[in-house]
Amino acid sequence: MDKRRMNGTVSKLATKASGVFAGALVLAAAPAWAQAATERVVLAPHRAVYDLVLDNGKPSGNIETAKGRIAFEFTGDACEGYALSFRQVTQLGTEAGPRLIDARTTSFEAGDGANYRFKTESTAGGAKPDTVDGTAQKNGSGYEVKLRQPKAEIYREANDALFPNAQMKAVIQAARAGQKTLSVRLYDGANSGKEVYDTLSIIGKRIEAEPSEKPLQRPEFEKMARWPVTISYFKAGSGESTPAYSIAFELYENGVTGAIRLDYGSFALRGTLTRLDLLPQEPCAK
Repeated sequence: MDKRRMNGTVSKLATKASGVFAGALVLAAAPAWAQAATERVVLAPHRAVYDLVLDNGKPSGNIETAKGRIAFEFTGDACEGYALSFRQVTQLGTEAGPRLIDARTTSFEAGDGANYRFKTESTAGGAKPDTVDGTAQKNGSGYEVKLRQPKAEIYREANDALFPNAQMKAVIQAARAGQKTLSVRLYDGANSGKEVYDTLSIIGKRIEAEPSEKPLQRPEFEKMARWPVTISYFKAGSGESTPAYSIAFELYENGVTGAIRLDYGSFALRGTLTRLDLLPQEPCAK
């Protein structure tokens, strides 16, 4: 895998991770989603830190070592909406020498999921940052995107998609209802700001064991429902059977995630939750 492709792949998945972990679709099967659960999903505002290491269980090509960290803050409520500040820094040791990848995302998604603001910046090896900055607004049966960077333009999608927080809520609702899979379409502003992903979530049985990560070993999490979830991302309309990338984690019903795994295709990283701070949340009837 050449340096340019490797750097781009890591930056893309780091951006994707931001949507998933913090509250991270039109559903491909809307009736199934509607029947998933009647109890509303309330996402918990929180700060989290994950330490990353190379997953030695997967062949890693020319990636010899890897370490890094994900840190983010997720704030807000279901009425006004949720704001996210996310950063992933990854140090890769390769045959050609060390490579540092730094990806940052800030976003805001309205409580009703109707509009979404986002800005992502990613750099590799000290190069000039790649920046995507824009907004997305639901519009009839689709949505409209207004980009400020990498260049000012407006485009419209006729087919609807959910934004990241709505995606996370849909997966939790499906897990509560005992569904094993959920196929949905996601727009999160990643990459060029124009790409849409068909996603497939594989949901395992509810986990009954106590949390293995220390920050989750507290009363409010020990009895909270959680499920093993793997979400695979396919570029919409590509017809590809192999995902562009995938993310696996243990998903709690308040949106907190643990035991993460990021699969870039040619190699994978595992992340351990090392810090978790639950933040105050204003009461909201929605």
